[in-house]
Amino acid sequence: MKKTLTKPQDGTGERIQKILARGGMGSRREIERWIEEGRVRLNGVQAKLGDRIQNGDHLQLNGRVVHWEKFAHQTTRVLIYHKPVGEVVTRQDPEGRPVVFTQLPKLQVGRWISVGRLDINTSGLLLLTNNGELANRLMHPSMQVDREYAVRILGEVSDEVLERLKQGVELDDGPAKFDDIQFHGGEGANKWYHVVVSEGRNRLVRRLWESQGVTVSRLMRVRYGLLMMPEGLKSHAFHELESKTLDVLLESVGLPKEKPLAPGKQESGKHGFYKKTKL
Repeated sequence: MKKTLTKPQDGTGERIQKILARGGMGSRREIERWIEEGRVRLNGVQAKLGDRIQNGDHLQLNGRVVHWEKFAHQTTRVLIYHKPVGEVVTRQDPEGRPVVFTQLPKLQVGRWISVGRLDINTSGLLLLTNNGELANRLMHPSMQVDREYAVRILGEVSDEVLERLKQGVELDDGPAKFDDIQFHGGEGANKWYHVVVSEGRNRLVRRLWESQGVTVSRLMRVRYGLLMMPEGLKSHAFHELESKTLDVLLESVGLPKEKPLAPGKQESGKHGFYKKTKL
Protein backbone atom coordinates (compact mmCIF):
# COMPACT_ATOMS: atom_id res chain seq x y z
CA MET A 1 0.00 0.00 0.00
CA LYS A 2 1.32 3.41 -0.96
CA LYS A 3 2.06 5.58 2.06
CA THR A 4 0.53 9.06 2.08
CA LEU A 5 2.88 11.81 3.22
CA THR A 6 2.06 15.18 4.63
CA LYS A 7 2.87 18.19 2.50
CA PRO A 8 5.81 20.32 3.63
CA GLN A 9 4.81 22.88 6.25
CA ASP A 10 5.54 26.33 4.86
CA GLY A 11 3.97 28.36 7.65
CA THR A 12 0.71 28.99 5.81
CA GLY A 13 -2.68 27.71 6.85
CA GLU A 14 -4.00 27.45 10.42
CA ARG A 15 -3.09 25.13 13.26
CA ILE A 16 -5.22 22.02 13.55
CA GLN A 17 -6.37 22.79 17.09
CA LYS A 18 -7.48 26.28 16.11
CA ILE A 19 -9.61 25.07 13.19
CA LEU A 20 -11.25 22.24 15.13
CA ALA A 21 -11.86 24.42 18.18
CA ARG A 22 -13.56 27.01 15.99
CA GLY A 23 -15.82 24.24 14.72
CA GLY A 24 -16.91 23.38 18.25
CA MET A 25 -15.28 19.95 18.32
CA GLY A 26 -13.62 20.75 21.63
CA SER A 27 -11.45 23.31 23.35
CA ARG A 28 -8.02 24.03 21.93
CA ARG A 29 -6.44 22.34 24.94
CA GLU A 30 -8.53 19.19 24.44
CA ILE A 31 -7.60 18.98 20.77
CA GLU A 32 -3.91 19.47 21.56
CA ARG A 33 -4.21 16.48 23.88
CA TRP A 34 -5.84 14.43 21.12
CA ILE A 35 -2.93 15.29 18.83
CA GLU A 36 -0.41 14.23 21.48
CA GLU A 37 -2.33 10.96 21.97
CA GLY A 38 -2.04 10.17 18.25
CA ARG A 39 -5.77 10.42 17.57
CA VAL A 40 -5.39 12.96 14.73
CA ARG A 41 -3.96 12.19 11.28
CA LEU A 42 -3.07 14.75 8.63
CA ASN A 43 -2.82 13.44 5.04
CA GLY A 44 -2.51 9.90 6.35
CA VAL A 45 0.32 10.61 8.82
CA GLN A 46 0.01 11.10 12.57
CA ALA A 47 -0.30 14.83 13.22
CA LYS A 48 2.06 16.78 15.46
CA LEU A 49 1.53 19.88 17.56
CA GLY A 50 2.28 22.83 15.32
CA ASP A 51 0.99 21.22 12.11
CA ARG A 52 -1.12 23.52 9.98
CA ILE A 53 -4.06 22.72 7.71
CA GLN A 54 -4.06 24.03 4.16
CA ASN A 55 -6.53 23.79 1.28
CA GLY A 56 -6.74 20.25 0.00
CA ASP A 57 -5.46 18.62 3.21
CA HIS A 58 -7.10 15.42 4.46
CA LEU A 59 -7.82 15.29 8.20
CA GLN A 60 -8.95 12.36 10.36
CA LEU A 61 -9.94 12.17 14.03
CA ASN A 62 -10.18 8.72 15.62
CA GLY A 63 -10.12 7.21 12.13
CA ARG A 64 -13.04 9.27 10.84
CA VAL A 65 -12.74 11.92 8.15
CA VAL A 66 -13.23 15.48 9.40
CA HIS A 67 -14.63 17.90 6.81
CA TRP A 68 -12.73 20.75 8.36
CA GLU A 69 -13.32 23.15 5.47
CA LYS A 70 -16.83 23.73 6.80
CA PHE A 71 -15.52 25.40 9.95
CA ALA A 72 -12.55 27.22 8.43
CA HIS A 73 -14.66 30.37 8.12
CA GLN A 74 -17.58 29.51 10.38
CA THR A 75 -19.43 32.46 11.87
CA THR A 76 -19.16 32.61 15.65
CA ARG A 77 -22.46 32.43 17.49
CA VAL A 78 -23.05 33.08 21.19
CA LEU A 79 -26.24 32.44 23.16
CA ILE A 80 -27.28 33.70 26.57
CA TYR A 81 -29.48 30.94 28.00
CA HIS A 82 -31.61 31.34 31.13
CA LYS A 83 -31.01 28.04 32.89
CA PRO A 84 -33.65 27.05 35.45
CA VAL A 85 -33.08 25.04 38.61
CA GLY A 86 -33.36 21.33 37.81
CA GLU A 87 -31.56 21.30 34.45
CA VAL A 88 -28.05 19.92 34.12
CA VAL A 89 -25.29 21.27 31.87
CA THR A 90 -24.46 18.07 30.02
CA ARG A 91 -25.38 16.49 26.68
CA GLN A 92 -26.86 13.35 28.19
CA ASP A 93 -27.81 12.51 31.76
CA PRO A 94 -27.85 8.87 32.93
CA GLU A 95 -30.48 9.78 35.54
CA GLY A 96 -32.84 11.13 32.89
CA ARG A 97 -32.84 14.70 34.18
CA PRO A 98 -33.52 17.51 31.67
CA VAL A 99 -30.39 18.88 29.97
CA VAL A 100 -29.79 22.39 28.65
CA PHE A 101 -28.64 21.30 25.19
CA THR A 102 -32.12 20.04 24.21
CA GLN A 103 -33.41 23.62 24.58
CA LEU A 104 -31.02 25.14 22.02
CA PRO A 105 -31.32 25.73 18.26
CA LYS A 106 -29.79 23.08 16.02
CA LEU A 107 -26.43 23.76 14.38
CA GLN A 108 -25.73 22.55 10.86
CA VAL A 109 -21.99 22.51 11.57
CA GLY A 110 -20.18 21.96 14.87
CA ARG A 111 -21.86 21.90 18.26
CA TRP A 112 -22.76 24.17 21.17
CA ILE A 113 -20.14 24.41 23.92
CA SER A 114 -21.05 25.67 27.37
CA VAL A 115 -18.82 28.37 28.84
CA GLY A 116 -18.40 26.82 32.26
CA ARG A 117 -21.25 25.16 34.10
CA LEU A 118 -24.02 25.86 36.56
CA ASP A 119 -24.92 23.07 38.99
CA ILE A 120 -28.42 21.62 39.04
CA ASN A 121 -29.55 23.87 41.91
CA THR A 122 -28.22 27.10 40.37
CA SER A 123 -30.17 29.13 37.84
CA GLY A 124 -29.39 32.08 35.63
CA LEU A 125 -27.07 33.11 32.84
CA LEU A 126 -25.30 30.36 30.92
CA LEU A 127 -23.20 31.26 27.88
CA LEU A 128 -22.99 28.85 24.95
CA THR A 129 -21.02 29.21 21.74
CA ASN A 130 -20.04 27.23 18.66
CA ASN A 131 -16.50 28.67 18.88
CA GLY A 132 -14.32 26.43 21.02
CA GLU A 133 -11.45 28.93 21.13
CA LEU A 134 -13.76 31.65 22.46
CA ALA A 135 -15.17 29.26 25.09
CA ASN A 136 -11.66 28.26 26.16
CA ARG A 137 -10.53 31.86 26.60
CA LEU A 138 -13.64 32.89 28.52
CA MET A 139 -13.06 30.01 30.95
CA HIS A 140 -9.27 30.18 31.21
CA PRO A 141 -8.02 31.24 34.68
CA SER A 142 -5.48 33.62 33.15
CA MET A 143 -8.34 35.79 31.79
CA GLN A 144 -9.90 36.21 35.26
CA VAL A 145 -13.35 36.83 33.80
CA ASP A 146 -15.79 38.06 36.46
CA ARG A 147 -18.90 36.05 37.31
CA GLU A 148 -21.62 37.85 39.28
CA TYR A 149 -24.28 36.00 41.29
CA ALA A 150 -27.41 37.03 43.12
CA VAL A 151 -27.50 35.05 46.36
CA ARG A 152 -30.40 34.69 48.80
CA ILE A 153 -29.25 33.66 52.23
CA LEU A 154 -31.03 32.78 55.44
CA GLY A 155 -30.41 35.00 58.44
CA GLU A 156 -28.14 37.91 59.25
CA VAL A 157 -24.47 38.12 58.24
CA SER A 158 -22.03 40.11 60.33
CA ASP A 159 -19.57 42.62 58.92
CA GLU A 160 -16.75 40.38 60.18
CA VAL A 161 -18.00 37.45 58.06
CA LEU A 162 -18.31 39.64 54.98
CA GLU A 163 -14.79 40.94 55.48
CA ARG A 164 -13.38 37.42 55.82
CA LEU A 165 -15.11 36.38 52.60
CA LYS A 166 -13.52 39.34 50.78
CA GLN A 167 -10.08 38.80 52.29
CA GLY A 168 -10.07 35.08 51.58
CA VAL A 169 -10.75 31.79 53.34
CA GLU A 170 -9.24 28.32 52.98
CA LEU A 171 -11.41 25.73 51.20
CA ASP A 172 -10.71 22.05 50.53
CA ASP A 173 -9.19 22.89 47.14
CA GLY A 174 -7.25 25.98 48.22
CA PRO A 175 -7.83 29.62 49.18
CA ALA A 176 -10.76 31.51 47.68
CA LYS A 177 -12.58 34.81 48.11
CA PHE A 178 -15.27 37.10 46.77
CA ASP A 179 -13.88 39.97 44.72
CA ASP A 180 -16.91 42.04 45.71
CA ILE A 181 -19.98 41.69 47.95
CA GLN A 182 -22.96 44.08 47.82
CA PHE A 183 -26.11 43.93 49.97
CA HIS A 184 -29.27 44.01 47.81
CA GLY A 185 -32.01 44.11 50.44
CA GLY A 186 -34.51 41.51 51.55
CA GLU A 187 -37.37 40.99 53.96
CA GLY A 188 -37.61 38.91 57.11
CA ALA A 189 -35.10 36.09 57.40
CA ASN A 190 -34.13 36.20 53.71
CA LYS A 191 -31.42 38.60 52.57
CA TRP A 192 -30.09 39.17 49.05
CA TYR A 193 -26.44 39.81 48.19
CA HIS A 194 -24.63 40.18 44.89
CA VAL A 195 -21.18 38.61 44.87
CA VAL A 196 -18.41 38.50 42.26
CA VAL A 197 -15.82 35.78 41.69
CA SER A 198 -13.17 35.56 38.97
CA GLU A 199 -12.73 31.80 38.79
CA GLY A 200 -14.99 28.91 37.93
CA ARG A 201 -14.31 26.28 40.59
CA ASN A 202 -17.10 23.81 41.27
CA ARG A 203 -19.82 25.23 43.59
CA LEU A 204 -17.42 27.99 44.62
CA VAL A 205 -20.04 30.58 45.64
CA ARG A 206 -22.00 28.13 47.78
CA ARG A 207 -18.86 26.75 49.41
CA LEU A 208 -17.58 30.20 50.31
CA TRP A 209 -20.80 31.08 52.14
CA GLU A 210 -21.02 27.64 53.73
CA SER A 211 -17.46 27.99 55.06
CA GLN A 212 -18.88 30.69 57.36
CA GLY A 213 -21.91 28.67 58.39
CA VAL A 214 -24.24 30.66 56.12
CA THR A 215 -27.11 28.86 54.36
CA VAL A 216 -27.72 29.70 50.68
CA SER A 217 -31.40 29.26 49.77
CA ARG A 218 -31.20 30.53 46.18
CA LEU A 219 -28.37 31.18 43.75
CA MET A 220 -28.63 32.82 40.35
CA ARG A 221 -25.86 33.94 37.99
CA VAL A 222 -26.67 37.37 36.55
CA ARG A 223 -23.45 38.28 34.73
CA TYR A 224 -20.52 36.60 32.99
CA GLY A 225 -17.77 39.04 32.06
CA LEU A 226 -19.28 41.87 30.03
CA LEU A 227 -22.60 40.12 29.49
CA MET A 228 -25.60 40.45 31.76
CA MET A 229 -28.91 38.61 31.69
CA PRO A 230 -31.26 40.48 29.31
CA GLU A 231 -34.35 41.87 31.00
CA GLY A 232 -37.39 39.71 30.53
CA LEU A 233 -35.54 36.59 29.40
CA LYS A 234 -37.60 33.75 30.85
CA SER A 235 -36.40 30.37 32.10
CA HIS A 236 -35.65 27.89 29.28
CA ALA A 237 -35.32 30.81 26.84
CA PHE A 238 -32.20 31.94 25.00
CA HIS A 239 -31.03 35.14 23.39
CA GLU A 240 -28.41 35.36 20.62
CA LEU A 241 -25.86 38.16 20.62
CA GLU A 242 -25.92 40.60 17.74
CA SER A 243 -22.75 41.27 15.78
CA LYS A 244 -21.66 44.46 17.58
CA THR A 245 -21.87 42.86 21.00
CA LEU A 246 -20.16 39.72 19.70
CA ASP A 247 -17.24 41.81 18.44
CA VAL A 248 -16.82 43.43 21.87
CA LEU A 249 -16.85 39.99 23.51
CA LEU A 250 -14.27 38.60 21.07
CA GLU A 251 -11.97 41.59 21.53
CA SER A 252 -12.23 41.33 25.32
CA VAL A 253 -10.41 37.97 25.18
CA GLY A 254 -7.96 38.91 22.43
CA LEU A 255 -9.74 37.40 19.43
CA PRO A 256 -10.32 39.28 16.14
CA LYS A 257 -13.69 40.68 15.17
CA GLU A 258 -15.96 38.62 12.96
CA LYS A 259 -16.14 39.46 9.28
CA PRO A 260 -19.54 40.95 8.37
CA LEU A 261 -22.09 38.49 7.02
CA ALA A 262 -23.38 38.83 3.49
CA PRO A 263 -26.44 41.09 3.00
CA GLY A 264 -29.60 39.34 4.14
CA LYS A 265 -27.68 36.99 6.42
CA GLN A 266 -27.29 39.29 9.42
CA GLU A 267 -28.61 37.75 12.60
CA SER A 268 -31.42 39.64 14.27
CA GLY A 269 -32.25 40.30 17.90
CA LYS A 270 -31.28 42.80 20.57
CA HIS A 271 -28.14 42.24 22.52
CA GLY A 272 -27.80 41.67 26.26
CA PHE A 273 -24.78 43.87 26.85
CA TYR A 274 -24.60 45.92 30.07
CA LYS A 275 -28.29 45.57 30.84
CA LYS A 276 -29.69 45.63 34.35
CA THR A 277 -31.23 42.47 35.74
CA LYS A 278 -34.42 42.36 37.78
CA LEU A 279 -34.66 39.79 40.55
